[in-house]
Amino acid sequence: MFARKTTTSAGPGAIAPHERLDEPLPELDMLWQPVSAAPSHNIEGLLLQSGHVTEAQLTQARMMAAQTPGKSLAHVLLSMRVADEAVILSAVARSLDLPFEQPDPQQIDPEAFALLPPHYIQKHLVAPFRFDAGRLVIGIVDPNNVFLLDEVRRKTGKPLKTTVTTPAHILRLIAHATAHANGSQVNQIIKDATTGESLAGDDATGDGADLEKLGSESPIIRFVNHLISEGIRQGASDIHIEPKETALRIRYRIDGLLFDALSPPAVMQAAVTSRLKIMANLDISERRLPQDGRIRTVIQGRAVDLRLSTLPTHCGEKCVMRILDNRSVNVSLDDLGFSENALTIWKNQIAQPHGILLVTGPTGSGKTTTLYSSLRSMDANRLNISTVEDPIEHDLPSTTQVQVHEKIGMTFSAALRAMLRQDPDVVMIGEIRDQDTAAIAVQAALTGHLVLSTLHTNDAPSSVTRLINVGVEPYLISSAVNAIMAQRLVRKICMECREEYAPTPDMQEFLTMQGFTAQACYRGRGCDRCRRTGYSGRLGIYELLVMDDALRDLVTRNPDVNHLRRLCRERGLVTLRDDGFQKVMAGLTTVDEIIRVTESAS
Repeated sequence: MFARKTTTSAGPGAIAPHERLDEPLPELDMLWQPVSAAPSHNIEGLLLQSGHVTEAQLTQARMMAAQTPGKSLAHVLLSMRVADEAVILSAVARSLDLPFEQPDPQQIDPEAFALLPPHYIQKHLVAPFRFDAGRLVIGIVDPNNVFLLDEVRRKTGKPLKTTVTTPAHILRLIAHATAHANGSQVNQIIKDATTGESLAGDDATGDGADLEKLGSESPIIRFVNHLISEGIRQGASDIHIEPKETALRIRYRIDGLLFDALSPPAVMQAAVTSRLKIMANLDISERRLPQDGRIRTVIQGRAVDLRLSTLPTHCGEKCVMRILDNRSVNVSLDDLGFSENALTIWKNQIAQPHGILLVTGPTGSGKTTTLYSSLRSMDANRLNISTVEDPIEHDLPSTTQVQVHEKIGMTFSAALRAMLRQDPDVVMIGEIRDQDTAAIAVQAALTGHLVLSTLHTNDAPSSVTRLINVGVEPYLISSAVNAIMAQRLVRKICMECREEYAPTPDMQEFLTMQGFTAQACYRGRGCDRCRRTGYSGRLGIYELLVMDDALRDLVTRNPDVNHLRRLCRERGLVTLRDDGFQKVMAGLTTVDEIIRVTESAS
């Protein structure tokens, strides 16, 4: 492509001194060049040596890569999710002798980052980080894509220095940049919304519409769009819009706790509520009765569902939106926080052909995520898996999901009866609420089906008493129930600002009473990433009770719950608090957090 015609003698066709073939052509000066012609490491060997990938997984990945032209082995490994994307891409970087970076958003040069538009960064997964000696340092997911690197060089007009990063980190940088841009605009949106325009552009229902694309239609619409987008960006599970006399109180529930977000004027309350009702296809004129609806929208290129609930108050209608993000439940069992022993036992239980497995805990303790992760780990091609839910919170591919409609008689028990005529292998019941549902679940377990369900109890042993109170005979419980798992969610220490400290004498004494000794503990100092709380993300703590012959005999005699709980502990039951303190010793959470979450279960 860049060759020149040459001759062997001097003359018109001879090569000029500045055109010698061993000199680089000017057209190639700015193209990307690899650091070394031959990689000094092999990605397969690096992953095998680190133990993150097995030989069997690599063999499967090689076969898939051979059958999908244009996909590298790294791409296939990422799609298989055999290891964390940072582990795989770090190995890719080492195999190419390139650095691997995941810089904090605060360390990104805004001037450099602005050289590429956000939509281009998100689409191509390449982001400018900073300038270094006149070169633009970029992070890219696919460093072998020389055409993309050349395009970035032409768009920015800068010579490049390449590093490897992860898709999740690039999306985090985009979200951080977008948040700063939105923060500077929200005050103007509120100002516009309170100067006469209250609800323009109501013809858009929001069903399947991209909120970000609707952002310029009216101040109220832009304001509501900002609330939802910012809540999703911050990882909120719920958005609370509470009317007060002089202002609207807007709060996000993040990692289980509520945080104040905005406080716009109270005059916006009716317009904001009406906009949300339109998006959820509710009755705008009805303001005296509670209403429930669902909003389907697209945020940052992914589909998100929101459950809207309105409640009349003396200051107006309070609105609460539950954010149903598939990414929050698309978690493997290995990443939920199980101890190694509990994980092995639970995997063995969900592999059983029949019986009842119960997951218990209060609302918001992660029961649905555990059940979904358990179902997702099963072989859906070999098994007929069906669920009865109210409501269906997330779509599970290869699974038959049934929605409960009590107004038309489609109750849990009615749906379960019909489902058992569909030849199921595994049945998941959203919740055992009444005697009929419990009786059918027991019969299903005794007739060769594996049944997973939830109960609202504080710990595992008290679930037996709850089933007896519902109306299930003790001998049926002892025959049908295989295992009961109680769980809670605790906040994790922020790894960006985690620090070690020496516990006080009182804390050391308390830990000793719990059976633990520690010369050092960990806590979060507080940083921008964790909103100065010292915590970022959550993990589960678990209490797993497996029914053995001795416990089955005891349950048959209808024991007192305190007697049952004491016997379980004597037989080695790891309680919620015990599991929590093990995670404290591992530096994952704090003593205060375990006490807060397990106080009712102690």
